[in-house]
Amino acid sequence: MSEASARRNPNDQPALLDTELEHLPAELRWREWMGRVEAVIFAASEPVSREVLARVVGKNCNLDLVIDDIRAELAGRPYELVAVAGGWQHRTKKVFGEVIHAAFGKAAGEGTKELSQAEGLVLMCIAYFQPITRGELSSFFGKEVSRDLIGVLRAQDLIASGPRSPQPGAPYTYVTTKNFLSQFGLDTLRQLPDFEALEDAGLLSKEKLLAGNIIPGFADVQEDGANGFLDE
Repeated sequence: MSEASARRNPNDQPALLDTELEHLPAELRWREWMGRVEAVIFAASEPVSREVLARVVGKNCNLDLVIDDIRAELAGRPYELVAVAGGWQHRTKKVFGEVIHAAFGKAAGEGTKELSQAEGLVLMCIAYFQPITRGELSSFFGKEVSRDLIGVLRAQDLIASGPRSPQPGAPYTYVTTKNFLSQFGLDTLRQLPDFEALEDAGLLSKEKLLAGNIIPGFADVQEDGANGFLDE
């Protein structure tokens, strides 16, 4: 750590980070803050929150402007700084997706599993109507949603247990996770497509939802053991 970034207390305890950098000219101070923010984000394996970044910059530092300046400098690079899951993360630009796949093959998607149609539909329902119980999910689809299917979504850290429902028996509800936001490139759930937009695209029907058929044409989905949808 440079002398400009740290100082030691009289008792020779571990260095305390100088976040204000008042001894530096304004331009150099700003560049130091930019470097710190990008270094922290680069070193993290998951999105970094505003609260974490605030620990390494001055109290009057505008983090949004710092992020904007970092993004501007990365404009010509193959990776970018994205807002996701309530924080920021470096990610390779989508245009290089085929290149990454060619270089790493299956390893590029290691740790992920492509969802079946049934799993994707149930996940979408949880995202839009959380917190929601398995019984309520079954009512939406007009078919029993299996524990195995819920287990698949939990295993991928896409959903987690939410508060218990006030219904008789106090069943657990399910909610989406930060990993869900990260996997789908969302900063918050507010970025989910608008319900009416989905209706206009023919992907969701409120009428069929209320009738127990959340997706037009869902009855055509095969009801075999492969999709793990039914609990029979």
